[in-house]
Order: sequence, then C-alpha cells, then structure tokens
Amino acid sequence: MKLGRKISGGKYKKFRKRKFHSIKGKTKKVKLKEKKQKIIRTCGGNKKITLLSENFANIIDPNTKKAKKAKITNVLETPSNRFLARQNILIKSAIIETELGKAKITNRPSQEGMVQAVLVNE
Repeated sequence: MKLGRKISGGKYKKFRKRKFHSIKGKTKKVKLKEKKQKIIRTCGGNKKITLLSENFANIIDPNTKKAKKAKITNVLETPSNRFLARQNILIKSAIIETELGKAKITNRPSQEGMVQAVLVNE
C-alpha cells in the first residue's frame, strides 16, 4: 500500500497543526573553549541563557564548603558517552581536570549558562 494511506485507500488526516511549544530544539553541546553564550526566547516571552562554550567553572570544595572559580584544562571522562570526553564536551556528571584538581560537573551547562562542579577526592 502507499505510504500515508489506510488499507481502504483513504488518507490519514492530522488532528491538529504543529504547535510552537511542541517543536523540539537542537541539542546544544557545550565545548571547552572561550566563553560564548546565546539568549533564547522561551514560553511566555521569558529568556534562557544557553552556553555554547566555556573554559571556567565554579568549583565547590566539599571539605570547606567554599566556592572558587577555576580554569578547566581538560575533560577526562563522561559516564554517559566516552566519545564526548574525546571532543572536550561539557555535560552533567562529566569528570573535568581543573587548576584545583579533578571535579565533577553537577549542573546542566547547556540549560543554565554556567558550569558548576564539586571537587572529587582522589
């Protein structure tokens, strides 16, 4: 049978048009480079800052509970996909190498516009 036709030969009709809120956006991968961000309009006219690339992270030391800003030197591993680590892409739960030591990313950088991390005890 032809594609998009019933077994009787009739056409399938869409029940409604495509709505703006149901359109999926492209997945944004945050790369390890100089800081670059983009502002996107969301539902209700609100704005969301998305990160395209970043080379600094806000790192929290679990022992002292203090936060410091440190430069990211490398992405060591990503549990979800090892190929993302090879491309130096920053995602949640990725282990990164910084000036202060190894750290684990605790937020979603592409959604929030910054990189938050916690130092990992070695």
